[in-house]
Amino acid sequence: MSKKKKRRPSKSLSRVRVLVGRARHQAGALSAELRKLGANVLEIPFIEIRKPRSFKPLDAALKTLATYDWLILTSANGVEAMWDRMAKLGVTKRALHKLCIAAIGPATKKAIEKRGIRVNVVPKEYVAESVVRSLKRKVNGKRVLLVRAKVARDVIPRELRKAGAQVDVVEAYETVVPRSSRRRLRVALRDPKKRPHVVTFTSSSTVRNFVELVGSRSAAGRQGMLDGIRMASIGPVTSATLRELGLPVDIAATEFTIPGLVKAIVEAA
Repeated sequence: MSKKKKRRPSKSLSRVRVLVGRARHQAGALSAELRKLGANVLEIPFIEIRKPRSFKPLDAALKTLATYDWLILTSANGVEAMWDRMAKLGVTKRALHKLCIAAIGPATKKAIEKRGIRVNVVPKEYVAESVVRSLKRKVNGKRVLLVRAKVARDVIPRELRKAGAQVDVVEAYETVVPRSSRRRLRVALRDPKKRPHVVTFTSSSTVRNFVELVGSRSAAGRQGMLDGIRMASIGPVTSATLRELGLPVDIAATEFTIPGLVKAIVEAA
């Protein structure tokens, strides 16, 4: 009997240069998927994850978890930062068992479940507005703890307070511009052999930091530097930030995940 040949992955992105701007420790999954499809991937982080200036608000909340009804986590980074602090404070996962937990997106859900905690709500769309729609009828009169990055949109706390919830917002980490990426990015944009065909954006922070790293003060100046490069967005909030800063949304994922972004790039290519 002849052995069946393994089906090789389609090289649908062969000769396509893709710039991945995720934080260094997170770039692997997106880069690996793109490389499987034949893309030439260049990794230059647009964001760097750092500890907040103070852990006091987060620590105070973690020590009083029993007083909350809901916990909302908006990213895998938030999950990791929270678990690190719990370990340092001696707070065990048992403190979370009576809480209802909401997670934005499958990556956040996976990070929580990996630690043996059940997730009660994952919104249909992985954006703040969808979290609000999923929770606003459940939180009236409840105490809600929202763990997130230092710079984040206020949609969730504002709208849940309108729905009658008492919401405490605590910062678990912050995102900053990695200065070491500035020169690498500018060199890549000038070098015909490195200049990307596509730049990926996985959050509003990646967009804002990319613009700062490019360094041109005007939208017209940026467009000149980025002429012919297609901007790929993971979701509607990221797309809105691109447009706000004068950049086009050439490729937009219809499923707001890393696989959804890769699929959109393949279809566009």
